[in-house]
Amino acid sequence: MKTTLLPQLQVFLVVARLKSFSAAARELGVSPAAVSQSVRQLEKQLRVVLFARTTRSMSLTDAGRRLLEGAGPGLDQALASLTEVAAQPGEAVGRLRLTVPEVAVPFVITPVLPAFRARHPRVEVEVIAENRLVDIVAEGYDAGVRLHEALERDMVQVRLTGGFRFVVVGAPSYFKRHGTPLRPEDLLRHECFTIRMPSSGGLYAWELERGRRNWRVPVRGSVLTNDRELTLAMVEQGLGLAYAFEPAVKERLRTGRLVRVLEEYAPTVPGFFLYFPSRAQRSGPLSLFIEVARELAVKTV
Repeated sequence: MKTTLLPQLQVFLVVARLKSFSAAARELGVSPAAVSQSVRQLEKQLRVVLFARTTRSMSLTDAGRRLLEGAGPGLDQALASLTEVAAQPGEAVGRLRLTVPEVAVPFVITPVLPAFRARHPRVEVEVIAENRLVDIVAEGYDAGVRLHEALERDMVQVRLTGGFRFVVVGAPSYFKRHGTPLRPEDLLRHECFTIRMPSSGGLYAWELERGRRNWRVPVRGSVLTNDRELTLAMVEQGLGLAYAFEPAVKERLRTGRLVRVLEEYAPTVPGFFLYFPSRAQRSGPLSLFIEVARELAVKTV
């Protein structure tokens, strides 16, 4: 019963605030008779008198005052919240939650998010940068970003970037001291910075290819870290080799701080893809994000 009285409660609060049935009717856009009827219905259901009325004046009864003090702030806040979340014609309102590998952030999030926010300022965006494989459905994400080969078959895939290579890099000073690896197996004799796989706990074996042949080289080194910038900083100092996402080291390669080796064995991957469970589940904010990402992210790699 109580929830059915919310329209009458709203009318009561307007009358109490304006201290006038006719003024409340004008604000609400209804007749004074409709306002009076709503108040009578509320009084009847609550079995109390809310207004003391004469031909010259009206005032709140004790019950009316207590109802105004108790219900007024809560209902005002609820109405303000409804106004806040309501979308204007052509305006997007909502929330978008994305999981993105750290290496992809500069290429598919940094160039896209400012433009997306400028176009859709009332969409709240949460980006979680992490390198583990995430079950986006179980963990409440709208979508994720991965390399193409890491996607499940039942996911809808949207290309965000072109293809790119993974390359073995090192500093000129390192190769001057330790020589240059010429074949994948030569890496076993070099200091290599690798990572521990979050899913299995094993060390990542560097993946190389040439023609139809593939290598997974179980490289080793004295330092393990999943921090890409720390790895590259140590490689620049000539302390070892790294297996790098080529666009991420483009500037270091251009300036000569790092050089590629084993280029003929560098594997090419299709690129980064946005993925989500099904077209039926795609939210409005996600559709808008895809539009902006297709426009801007593909150009960055």
